[in-house]
Amino acid sequence: MTDGWQPGHLRRVVAASLIGTTVEWYDFFLYGSAAALVFNKLFFPQYEPLTGTLLAFTTYALGFVARPVGGIVFGHYGDRIGRKRLLMLSLVLMGLATTMIGLLPTHAQIGIWAPVALVLLRLVQGFAVGGEWGGAILLAAEHGDARRRGFWASWPQAGVPAGNLLAAGVLALLASVQTDADFLAWGWRVPFLLSAVLILIGWWIRRSVSETRAFEEIAAEAPPKAPALDVLAERPNGLLTGAGLRVGENISYYIITTFSITYMTEAAHLTKAQALDCILIGAAVHFAAIPLLGALSDRIGRRPVYAAGGFGLALFSFLFFRMLGSGDMGAAVAAVVIALCLHGAMYGPQAAMIAELFPTRYRYSGASIAYQLTSIVAGSLAPIIALWLYQKSHSALPVALYVAAACAISGVTALLARETKGVPLSAIR
Repeated sequence: MTDGWQPGHLRRVVAASLIGTTVEWYDFFLYGSAAALVFNKLFFPQYEPLTGTLLAFTTYALGFVARPVGGIVFGHYGDRIGRKRLLMLSLVLMGLATTMIGLLPTHAQIGIWAPVALVLLRLVQGFAVGGEWGGAILLAAEHGDARRRGFWASWPQAGVPAGNLLAAGVLALLASVQTDADFLAWGWRVPFLLSAVLILIGWWIRRSVSETRAFEEIAAEAPPKAPALDVLAERPNGLLTGAGLRVGENISYYIITTFSITYMTEAAHLTKAQALDCILIGAAVHFAAIPLLGALSDRIGRRPVYAAGGFGLALFSFLFFRMLGSGDMGAAVAAVVIALCLHGAMYGPQAAMIAELFPTRYRYSGASIAYQLTSIVAGSLAPIIALWLYQKSHSALPVALYVAAACAISGVTALLARETKGVPLSAIR
């Protein structure tokens, strides 16, 4: 049986992938925003502000270290017993960890055990989100048709800025109606506790969808005993291609959405509310751009759209920091919006492009490993490296060079990759 689809059911599948992914990334990004705004004061209060922020970003990075482990574990069972059940589990794990962060005592209350508990819960978050991405994009990609796979598979990708939008929006709302003292004392906990409600909504929606068509077609076959090892043995080039595609996209995204909050407040002297508003507006535009650029990759190919995003952002990174540091709110908003649109040219086609690198029998493992392994050296370290470069040089130029080099790697990788638009998943062996 070749790729097939039923529009009504496919729309429900895409909605389930999008909403579940939004909820999980709300939890994940909430931590990043809180690391930039409050965790340095509440969990590392004995350090001066920038050093405390650096330590807070280090705990943020640990979530990325756990992501490949989650990708391997969830990929293993997702390739053996199906995509849907593993997605449900990742949702519950993420929700529990995030809600517990909202209940954590601070350093002033329990001393060193506060940052220790924060680190452990961050590791659980990373493990859960490591299993989420592969399952969510396959739920859409394997239900959809080959002709429009770039568009359908891009919707779970849009859940990432939607989650960021939700996290930044809740934080911005609280920051606007509370004093800094109240926000620091208890207001920051509210968005974390809201996660429990969002997880219930995501669970209710995801439980209504069926297993993917592609997995059902091979369900009668003997499942792979060690799908991760099969990927390493049979598709090492696929892993390298996926890593190359990811490195610039991943580094640039976390600098645009996480480090830039610190840069706007510390260097450009914008208020905390203004910095969050910039991210909020950028995330809204990013959310709209991703499926449009995914659809464009169905028309003209994954490679040209992806390469344009990589090379475009490499060039724009230098202007980005000049606009961001100008102190002008309009320029800062424009900088974030343009940067995230260029990022969307990579992120929109990415889900379909990585999924199309691997056959169905170990696609969950292959896609997850290719996507998550890069996070250790890319997204996890990006805010830390950017902050260190800025501290040492007191200039954004080294940070711009860092982003430009990473994005150029992704642009070159896209040009060297095999074009896969329109290829039926059943033809990928």
